[in-house]
Amino acid sequence: MSKVKVLSSIGLLTGVALTLTACGSNSNSSSNSASSVSKFKDSVPTKTAKSGGTVNYAIETDSPFTGIFSNELSTTSTDSEVMQFGNESLLATDDSYKFTNKGAATFKLDKNAKTVTIEVKKGVKWSDGKQVTAKDIEYAYEIIANKATNSQRYTSSLADIVGLEEYHEGKSSTISGIEMPDGENGRKVVLHFKEMKPGMTQSGNGYFWETAVPYHYLKDVAFKDLESSDKVRKNPLFFGPYKLQSIVRGQSTTWVPNKYYWRGTPKLKKIVATVVGTNSVTQSIKSKKFDVAKVINSQWSNVKNTKGVNFIAQVPLSYSYLGFKVGKYDTKTGKNVMDKNSKMNNKALRQAIAYAMNVNEAYKRYFNGLAFRVPTLIPEQFGKYFSKNADAYSYNLKKAEQILDKAGYKKKGKYRVQPNGKKLVIYLAARSGSSVSDSITQNYIQQWRKIGLDVKLSSGRLMESNSFYDKIENDSPNIDMFMAGWSLSSEPSPADLYSEQAPFNFARFVTKKNTQLLNEIDSQKAFNNSYRVKKFHEWQKYMNDEAYVVPVSNGYEISAINNKLTGYSLKPSLGNGSGQPNWYYVAYAK
Repeated sequence: MSKVKVLSSIGLLTGVALTLTACGSNSNSSSNSASSVSKFKDSVPTKTAKSGGTVNYAIETDSPFTGIFSNELSTTSTDSEVMQFGNESLLATDDSYKFTNKGAATFKLDKNAKTVTIEVKKGVKWSDGKQVTAKDIEYAYEIIANKATNSQRYTSSLADIVGLEEYHEGKSSTISGIEMPDGENGRKVVLHFKEMKPGMTQSGNGYFWETAVPYHYLKDVAFKDLESSDKVRKNPLFFGPYKLQSIVRGQSTTWVPNKYYWRGTPKLKKIVATVVGTNSVTQSIKSKKFDVAKVINSQWSNVKNTKGVNFIAQVPLSYSYLGFKVGKYDTKTGKNVMDKNSKMNNKALRQAIAYAMNVNEAYKRYFNGLAFRVPTLIPEQFGKYFSKNADAYSYNLKKAEQILDKAGYKKKGKYRVQPNGKKLVIYLAARSGSSVSDSITQNYIQQWRKIGLDVKLSSGRLMESNSFYDKIENDSPNIDMFMAGWSLSSEPSPADLYSEQAPFNFARFVTKKNTQLLNEIDSQKAFNNSYRVKKFHEWQKYMNDEAYVVPVSNGYEISAINNKLTGYSLKPSLGNGSGQPNWYYVAYAK
């Protein structure tokens, strides 16, 4: 799908790991990693499957899910989690996220012709029985690129497709670079690119979309009405193993087998996915209310001895971070615009705030050692692309104070003032979540006060997740810094999160150096992998130094699975292409 999967609805700062994408190389070698987790596997034991049975699945969130059942329009990990039972990517991958031809469609890249050919297999059908067609692939791009949909998935990376930018700007009614050699009702699409990119053989590369949309079903809905349409919200079509039978808005969904599923008929009779508040998760696991539930790390000691469940775990491709607002997003130009006079546009201030965070100490206390500070904005699971030498932030109050003193943030009474002598109050936005969310946030506020910074919660309290992201996306003026998180794609380029054109660049920072490094990471030269590795390392060092976005944490994501279930796996090769298991393989054992 896109390079960034989605906003994390529950960050590590609330005690639950971010929820979307599993790690490919499984290299959980961080010095802060919890040794107790090494005994966990990434799949439940394989047993002989039988047909029938209902699975109760826990959707862990303290907010109703928005229920936008569209990869092109949804941006939250909760919506992605809710629709996982029917949602499936066109393209399958191996366990390192490299495309294979084992999925619903085949993939072929021609570097010289600057094309990618995607061909849907015969018999891959929507849950109403209609074959998935070439037009269904093209229509996904139209939804993303048409300004009337307000999709946040349109990026400069996708605009590498010939004609997509012209369509986005309203200069063309069609996308010239999407060729359908057998017509709209054929199964083959040839995508023409301005420039081929080194990450194109990896899922999540961001240069082309990996799902399709049922054009025959949605074509009568105006682009501006798609997101609110019943055909998206109540009665969506998928070509995955299950179809949506019913929905209680924001609270639960019921799924039954898609009899047209291309791999065959799934085994389970029904899947019921229900919202459960984070404070109720532990009791739900202990009482066996759900067959599948994620463990809240801060509550691990309370559930680890539960009988009748298999605990499986992964370190997801994700991280939480502290971002500093230094500008705004200009919707007219589609660019982030930095304000050099912004309160937080002082590198010394940002660096001092980062040094004052006692991340490992807090996580050891609250999360049983299952979460840990991350050194850079590129997760360790990305192997060579991860830099060990990027001058990571550690807890150092003395250094934080020295930096502030040197930069002219003098103390005036209890708190420091700005170098110009004006009062300095920093407003922080953070989300509500588990029972320890407030404790951890207050812990950081106390740390910052120790170095003389007056930090207050922007709304006086932790914010509900949907409201939080609404304010962050719309650059609310009473937010100076914010704690958020990303669930990442499986191709490591950070361009769709931190470039000048990226709507997800919530800090709104734009520098020539950042633009240069991002362009080099995805350049033609970067087909030479050693060059690409070098540029990734330079970018991580640069980002840590500038501290517009400070990496904070990641952690183990543990799931409690009913031990009567088989086929539940976190391996990417057995997934749905969107970071969750493929539910076709899940069944009760005989």
